[in-house]
Amino acid sequence: MPVNQALATYSDWTYAAAVVVYVVAAVLYLCEQAFSRAKAPRREAVAAGVGAGVGAGAGGDVRVAGTGADGTWTPGRVVAAPRPSRAERLGRMGLALNVLGALLHLASLVLRGLSTGRAPWGNMYEYGSLLTLAAVVTWLILVRSLPVRRLGGFVLVPVVVLMFMGGTVLYADAGPVTPPLQSYWLAIHVSIIAVGSGVLLVPGVASVLYLLKSSGRARFARLPDADALDRVAYRSTVFAFPLFTIGIICGAIWAEAAWGRFWGWDPKETVAFVSWVVYAAYLHARATAGWRGRPAAWINTLGFALTVFNLFFINLVTTGLHSYAGVS
Repeated sequence: MPVNQALATYSDWTYAAAVVVYVVAAVLYLCEQAFSRAKAPRREAVAAGVGAGVGAGAGGDVRVAGTGADGTWTPGRVVAAPRPSRAERLGRMGLALNVLGALLHLASLVLRGLSTGRAPWGNMYEYGSLLTLAAVVTWLILVRSLPVRRLGGFVLVPVVVLMFMGGTVLYADAGPVTPPLQSYWLAIHVSIIAVGSGVLLVPGVASVLYLLKSSGRARFARLPDADALDRVAYRSTVFAFPLFTIGIICGAIWAEAAWGRFWGWDPKETVAFVSWVVYAAYLHARATAGWRGRPAAWINTLGFALTVFNLFFINLVTTGLHSYAGVS
C-alpha cells in the first residue's frame, strides 16, 4: 500500500505539537511543586456555636450553620470559598495541557497508521510513541483518584525525553514494515508489550520518588505523600503486570510461527523474562509483611531500570532476532 505523505506529515506535526505541549505542562507541574508547601494548610469554615454544619452555596460559596448556646438551630452566614492558591492554579493548567497533549499524541499515532495502512508501531519511533502515550494515559487516570497531581512533572520529564529521542535519533519515515513484522501479531504482541511497558513507566517514577520521600531529607518534603506514591506504584503495576505477561506469551506464540520455536533466549527475550520475574517479586513483596515500603520500592525500581535497559540497549546495541526493531 502506498504511503499517504500528507497524512504522514500531519502525524509528524501533531507529534511535535504534543511534545511542546507536554513540555509546557511539565513546567507548570514543576512550578506547582516548587510553590506548594510541604503540607497544605487546612481549610476550615468559621461557624458560630457548636456542631457546625457546612453546605455549598451558590457560586461556589460555603454556607455555614450551627447550634447556638441555647441549643437552637441558627442559620449560618455565607462565606466566600477560599481562592485557589497560585500553585493550585498552575497545577490545574498543567493538567489541562496534559490532556491536550495526550489528544495530540493520540492523533499523531492514528494519522501515522492511516498514512501507512498498518498498525503504527512497526519501528522504534512508533513503538516509543505508543509506549509514552500509554504512560501519559495511565497517569491521567491515576490523578483522578489519588492526590498526586504534583507528580505530573516527574512523569512527563521522561516522557518528553523519550519522545524527543524518538522524533530525532530514532525517527523513521512512514513506510512498510520489515518482513519479520508483516504479520497480524504486530497488532497484538507489540501493542500489548508497548502498552504494558508504558504503564510500568509510571510506577517506576513513583517508586524512585517514594525512596526519596521516605529518606526523611528536608529537600524532598514537598514531594507527594509517601503512601500516595506507594499506591500509585502498586495500582499501576497490578494493571501492567498481566498485560506484560500476556505480551510475553503472545511473543512466544509469534516466535514459534516465525522461527519454529517458542523461546530461544534471544537477548530481548531474556531481559523481558528477567523483568517479568522482578515485577512478580515486587507484587509478592508488596503483599508480604516486612517487605512493604522501601524494600518493595527498590525491587520496583530495579524492574523499571531493566525495562529502560531492554528498550534502548537491547534494541539498539546488541545483535539478535529482534535487531530489526532498531533504527530503520
